[in-house]
Amino acid sequence: MKRRLLLLALLSFALPLPAAAAPTVSTVADQTGIALTIYNQNLGLVKDRREIRFGTGSGELRFMDVAAQIIPTSVSIASLSGGEFLVLEQNYEYDLLSPQKLMDKYVGKEVKLHQKNPHTEREEVVTATLLSNNGGPVYRIGDEITFGHPGRLIFPGVPEDLIARPTLVWLLESAAVEKRTIEASYLTGGISWRADYVVTLSEKDDRASLAGWVTIDNRSGATYRNASLKLVAGDVNRVQDRPPRMAKAMREEVMAAPAPQFQEEAFFEYHLYTLQRPSTIKENQTKQISLVTADAVPVKKEFLLKGESFYYYSTAGDAMGKQKVGVFVEVENRKEHNLGMPLPKGIVRVYKRDAGGSLQFVGEDTIDHTPEKETVRVKLGDAFDVVAERKQTEWKKIAADTYEAAFEIKLRNHKKEDITVKVVEPVPGDWQMLSSSHPHTKGDAFSAVFNVPVPRDGEATLAYRVRMRY
Repeated sequence: MKRRLLLLALLSFALPLPAAAAPTVSTVADQTGIALTIYNQNLGLVKDRREIRFGTGSGELRFMDVAAQIIPTSVSIASLSGGEFLVLEQNYEYDLLSPQKLMDKYVGKEVKLHQKNPHTEREEVVTATLLSNNGGPVYRIGDEITFGHPGRLIFPGVPEDLIARPTLVWLLESAAVEKRTIEASYLTGGISWRADYVVTLSEKDDRASLAGWVTIDNRSGATYRNASLKLVAGDVNRVQDRPPRMAKAMREEVMAAPAPQFQEEAFFEYHLYTLQRPSTIKENQTKQISLVTADAVPVKKEFLLKGESFYYYSTAGDAMGKQKVGVFVEVENRKEHNLGMPLPKGIVRVYKRDAGGSLQFVGEDTIDHTPEKETVRVKLGDAFDVVAERKQTEWKKIAADTYEAAFEIKLRNHKKEDITVKVVEPVPGDWQMLSSSHPHTKGDAFSAVFNVPVPRDGEATLAYRVRMRY
């Protein structure tokens, strides 16, 4: 009996231990749906739904085909159907397979060098030990050390800790063998969106057509096929943010926009735009989708001359002379003006047709998030045919804290139509207009605003005297 027990004990030591269960590997082939929410701050929220079959007990789930710029601390997993499971560990593996990494992993190990003998022209295989890979491989072949070997390097296999693409790895505890629908959600950098607008002015600059486009730039390291797409417009606070990647510029030509495809809704303190169809956002792709279209939108054109506050503190000297007159257009974001949708921030590019009917680019500007019933204001540039010339005619000190200044501004209009130039003068301190050639209003506590009509091929002069206390 003792001999039998001893034999059984020896056999038990000789038998191999049960092998660890092979990990469950899930790829994009298991995907049943994906939802993507993109913020205009180089951030995306991914919700990846897959059907996966689990075993019982503890097991490893390797969740592949995730974004390379995933934020690991944002990852969560949930069961949508089937039994519950317990998450014991969560890891993000991104030690990706590359020639450099592969050679680093084989330092101190045997590899093979495959080369053609130049004398016999036969293929030869040499076994070598890779000693180092700092600045180039160093080998031991037999009893000799060499580097710069011309042979093609052959590895016996891929180390287990090197993976072909970024992978989420969970250690799960499951009570039953069954197929479950799970959803993994995570935040990723490298994906952003912005709005680009194309405005085409009418011949008289009093009407315009507007086409708004969503420009999505995906550098997150993943492709999102047939995704349910949502866009969030607003300034979302983040504790740590990566520097935004510059998105590619929209093509300069004007594109005919189809009917709106996004449904807009208020969401917390932001606005949410939901695409009414699935869309595929490929890796390293810049995609544009129509956001809004409008025709016959009323436009207000403005010529603006703005002064500087330092003109009023002493004789301005060389600061006087010819000055540029800016050109602006304004659009009210109202339903009665064929708009009314909250407009996300972006770039507005403005075009106009020349005498031959060809569309020409006339300027661009950025706009901030613009709610309904607010005004969109775009600077196009400086007027070529409108010239301003400023002269300080007097400046004197009346008392220890009181001063007077007088100015003369000549406005010359070389255009073929009458215009009005808005002149904004930033007067400092507590001020009083003593005299002026044109009526003025207070734009705010520190600015006087004049609207000066200037006839075609003519000139107008604005002269005023102001007393200041500061």
